[in-house]
Amino acid sequence: MQATAAIVIFVCAYVLIASEKVPRTAVALGGAGLMLLLHVTDAEAAFFSSESGIDWNVVFLLLGMMVIVSVLRRTGLFEYVAIWAAKRARGRPYRLMVMLVVLTAAASALLDNVTTVLLIAPVTFLVCERLALAPEPYLIAEVMASNIGGTATLVGDPPNIIIASRGGLSFNDFLVHLAPLVVVLVVVFCALCRWLFRSAFRYDPDLAAEVMELKEREAITDRRLLAQGLAVLAVVIAAFVLHPVLHYEPSVVALLGAGLLVAATRVTTEEALSEVEWPTLVFFAGLFVMVGGLVETGVIGEISRAAADATDGRLGVAAMLLLWASAGLSAIVDNIPYVATMSPIVSDLVQQHPGTDGHVLWWALALGADLGGNATAVGASANVVVLGIAARNGTPISFWRFTRYGIVVTLVTVALATPYLWLRYL
Repeated sequence: MQATAAIVIFVCAYVLIASEKVPRTAVALGGAGLMLLLHVTDAEAAFFSSESGIDWNVVFLLLGMMVIVSVLRRTGLFEYVAIWAAKRARGRPYRLMVMLVVLTAAASALLDNVTTVLLIAPVTFLVCERLALAPEPYLIAEVMASNIGGTATLVGDPPNIIIASRGGLSFNDFLVHLAPLVVVLVVVFCALCRWLFRSAFRYDPDLAAEVMELKEREAITDRRLLAQGLAVLAVVIAAFVLHPVLHYEPSVVALLGAGLLVAATRVTTEEALSEVEWPTLVFFAGLFVMVGGLVETGVIGEISRAAADATDGRLGVAAMLLLWASAGLSAIVDNIPYVATMSPIVSDLVQQHPGTDGHVLWWALALGADLGGNATAVGASANVVVLGIAARNGTPISFWRFTRYGIVVTLVTVALATPYLWLRYL
């Protein structure tokens, strides 16, 4: 009975999240509340269990990084980078897109992709306005680049944080196993942009000359704060990389970095916390409680056994099926709830393959979910954020316009990921 209740609650919540007719935070909280109300799970399991409760490592890692970015945002750093990119591109539209794509992908590997697009998108409007370019193609390219670039590291895409926490994977694990492929995918994506958005590249030499006269240094509003912020960010990233030596969880590192930055600067606690995406953090908490209900009632275990039977213990078949199925499902629903649901299933499958061989399943899940998020407008949180920004600025991007480009990009990138996984691990 409880297993049925857990499934009904979760499926209904999933449908509401995918439809976007109800705020996803409200859905997650409502679903979590029903799980507790109907005794599908209890408070101890929801708040204190590492297997079936809220993953506080994920929540606090995001919180710490959001605070650090909130402080950096006040320095004008991101406006500086955008103007610098436009000048290096000499006002030529395609070169500008390549510069913004590469910068967005790189930034998304260090920060999370939602934060990156929140910072890059407003600047894109400014640059496109000066060059009389339609901003929509640039926004679409940037959000897709953020999803590709975010695949490279533990902190780059929220699904990776969930995977790392569940699979016991470090920042270096993601860097070693996924970053080489991501570099190739970014290069291929830049070439794809030339074809996908070819009608948008109209060069105006007069407007380009005006952009060349902009002084990017004037965008920096607080040099001292910039130096402090970059120093702390560098230490945080170094600590991520040195996790095997230091043995500090990424969440602890991010919180310590955020606390140090606020304590050492003139930014008040209220100012630093004002731009934290609290609804996103609450959404994660509610989602973990709902998934925990499925774990507590044995639903996840049954699915794991069915998946193992379907692949008959063949690791290669399981990895390819997981890669393509994850890409397809992440195109339909946000990849965050999808990965939160699949991670305990994959964990069970990995345990059936002793040693590190089974870890290919984690990489298949990460690649499928992250790259599949590009397929539609609701596939990843960053997509939804950018479409919202575009609508508020009077240049709405329709679901189908985004999807027309996204399906092509997803098919190409996942197709390239297939031989990478097979040749390197299988």
